[in-house]
Amino acid sequence: MEGPRLSYTYEVAPVFVLMEAEVLRGLRQLVGWTEGDGLFCPGGSASNMYAMNIARYQHFPEVKSQGLCGLPRLNIFTSSDSHYSVKKGAAFLGIGTDNVIIVEVDEGGRMIPDDLDEKITLAKSQGAVPFFVSCTSGTTVRGAFDPLDLIADVCEKHKLWMHVDAAWGGSVLFSKQHSHLLKGVYRANSVSWNPHKMLVAGLQCSALLLQDTTDLLRKCHSANATYLFQQDKFYDLNLDVGDKSVQCSRKVDCLKLWLMWKAVGSIGFAERVDKAFNQARYLVEQMKKREGFHLLQEPEFVNVCFWFIPPSMRGKEGMADYQDRLAKVAPVIKERMMKQGTMMVGYQPLGNKVNFFRMVVFSPLLTQKDMDFFLDEIERLGKDL
Repeated sequence: MEGPRLSYTYEVAPVFVLMEAEVLRGLRQLVGWTEGDGLFCPGGSASNMYAMNIARYQHFPEVKSQGLCGLPRLNIFTSSDSHYSVKKGAAFLGIGTDNVIIVEVDEGGRMIPDDLDEKITLAKSQGAVPFFVSCTSGTTVRGAFDPLDLIADVCEKHKLWMHVDAAWGGSVLFSKQHSHLLKGVYRANSVSWNPHKMLVAGLQCSALLLQDTTDLLRKCHSANATYLFQQDKFYDLNLDVGDKSVQCSRKVDCLKLWLMWKAVGSIGFAERVDKAFNQARYLVEQMKKREGFHLLQEPEFVNVCFWFIPPSMRGKEGMADYQDRLAKVAPVIKERMMKQGTMMVGYQPLGNKVNFFRMVVFSPLLTQKDMDFFLDEIERLGKDL
């Protein structure tokens, strides 16, 4: 067998085929599925795109042979805070970014199910065919978790495929304390999950999980190449997983998670998740004790979003140019930290909110001392602005 880089037929990589099946089964059980399917993909964006393609195939299987010419105008629904890969996937698959319908979010960044329902109904009345809803569990910026149970009700009502992009937030399923954030995830048709994010598995390690038991993944993507996937082999042909993916040979990304899971166990993963939440909570508590730190909102996850108000701007919120001045603070502090090499923390605007910092706390190596250093450094770099 070849080294830990290729997986397409059982005879080429028997251990890795079985290893991937074991890891996927374990992840599906955490979602709440006793059966199903899945594969490891080159990143969460690819996992989301796979889900979109499979959902389209389920609704219109003729698309595989006939292409787009015979299809009606399809609509995808996702929140305004969802990952950009939803639009990229729509563009790549020929659905079109204009057919990605943006659903409003509440003050915490969570999709509003009533708005989803209304927009699906409106799309139908305008002659489009809604087929796919992409929810987010752990949005990129605010770390928000969409209300999956309520969204599942809407998807069942309209008979749409429900996908959960849990690339960032899926790992909370290991934690008894925090798994409630994904309440209702078992009702989804598909879930994307990136252990290389919160669990800190080696890049890349991204899984697509399916509740489907009808072999949709293979039917959608198979090309039945006779030089690889002969039908008269002596072993179970379901072990030849290569025809399930768009790629042929794939890196054995499951190996990283398999090794970690064997080493630290589910309890170890739960401890990592809980520690991240504790560190984020500590950071927020310390921010509230210091002048100049203003939270965007109370964090739902481990994304701590905040503005730093320099001493020269404190108490001057009524100034006409206050927001313009505030928007320039984070970029300058970021430039200084990068040039001095002390930290690397992102910032961004969001809607009508000007540039704010987004501190994402998840590494198991972080300590409270690191959190204190972070706050001290923000103050040091921004005190003269």
